[in-house]
Amino acid sequence: QVQLVESGGGLVQAGGSLRLSCAASDPTSDHTFSGYTMAWFRQAPGKEREFVGAISGSSSGITYGDSVKGRFTLSRDNAKNTGYLQMNSLKPEDTALYYCASYPTKGLYTSTGYRYWGQGTQVTVSS
Repeated sequence: QVQLVESGGGLVQAGGSLRLSCAASDPTSDHTFSGYTMAWFRQAPGKEREFVGAISGSSSGITYGDSVKGRFTLSRDNAKNTGYLQMNSLKPEDTALYYCASYPTKGLYTSTGYRYWGQGTQVTVSS
């Protein structure tokens, strides 16, 4: 069973930056982190979970949701089993609980298809 733990959330003013991390571990050693896509989703109160972006195991493929293109950057360090979400030029509408997920089974954009999820980290952007 893969465990994902997000960190790095917090309160920031509009225009500021944050970097989220997602650390993966697999006590059973059955999951090779570098072999699987990692994605980020976010969910604001009263709204559906929204796709933020996804990065392939080798980092050769990266895609972003339209609302964050040009402001957010995905990366990963497979040696550390960790993925990152660099968020710049933050806006109040970026306020949400941010989740990392891995092992998509229904394509990149379908949150219900991801097998593994973290607990989420809160990002709050003040105006």
